[in-house]
Amino acid sequence: MIRVLIVDDSATARHILREILESDKRIEVVGLAADAFIARDMIIELKPNVVCLDVEMPRMDGVTFLQKLMTYFPTPVVMVSSLTRKSAQVTLDALEAGAIDYVAKPHSNIYDGKDEIHDELIQKVVDASYARVQKIIPHTAIVSNRLSIAETTNKVIAIGSSTGGTEALKVVLRGMPKNSPAIVIVQHMPDSFIGSFAARLDSLCDIDVKVAKNGDFLAMGTAYIAQGGLHMVLRRSGARYFVEIGEGRRVSGHCPSVDVLFNSVSKVAGANALGIILTGMGSDGAKGMFNMHQAGAKTIAQSEETCVVFGMPKEAIKLGAVDSVVPLGEISNVVVSKLSH
Repeated sequence: MIRVLIVDDSATARHILREILESDKRIEVVGLAADAFIARDMIIELKPNVVCLDVEMPRMDGVTFLQKLMTYFPTPVVMVSSLTRKSAQVTLDALEAGAIDYVAKPHSNIYDGKDEIHDELIQKVVDASYARVQKIIPHTAIVSNRLSIAETTNKVIAIGSSTGGTEALKVVLRGMPKNSPAIVIVQHMPDSFIGSFAARLDSLCDIDVKVAKNGDFLAMGTAYIAQGGLHMVLRRSGARYFVEIGEGRRVSGHCPSVDVLFNSVSKVAGANALGIILTGMGSDGAKGMFNMHQAGAKTIAQSEETCVVFGMPKEAIKLGAVDSVVPLGEISNVVVSKLSH
């Protein structure tokens, strides 16, 4: 009997994968894990013959976990993810890290597509059960360079605000659920206030709120506020986003600049992003939001009647960069609705 552990953050996916695998009499699913940390403990306890591993998961992505697994507890792994398509760089990263094979989830509802992967999944799990795996010493520098161009379907929310933005951000962030995508924020504010502002929001919100630090990998349910006097840009490593913080000239009159953040989001996240421009003086963020819009991102501007200063949203609207103009109190609901669809 082939003992299999399924690691996937989606309860639906775990259920369907188990149903597929247990339809074959040779296979027994011995455990289901929602993330890498749970999986680690179950692997040590259950000693599965094969692990079916997703790429995109909270707390630690699948490729990073795979690298650790192959270093400390080598086990045959089949990557099962919408990212692991043959042409995707992340597939090569996973195979290089020690995965035996991969199965691409259907991009449609997994219930509708389960017949597409039924035979392939079973066969590759059976094949993997015969594989011999050895400890792999990770080559961090090489992996990180290759991961930087991998595909991702992770969502990210980018918010820009200025005058009146401290309260506007409080309203929006308090309405965000714990499982919201990571949020990156530029609020025009002196650096000496950023720490206490983030701490205040953190105490009020269901999500975590923190001051962004250079190299922070973005986590679900967390908002990252740019430091005062430094630009913040979005980068990507494999299936994970991270931020870079650094000095630079003023852009659109500001450092940090909303335009700088939004421009980076347009390039790195594209249609996987959602942009929000809130109350503020001037035009910072308008051009960046236009670039996000052109890249396929969903975009929202705070309505005039709820803005302290209808400057930044107005300029974005004038450029044709905005999909929806929404009253402040309704923005979080609109965001959740857009992301759900």
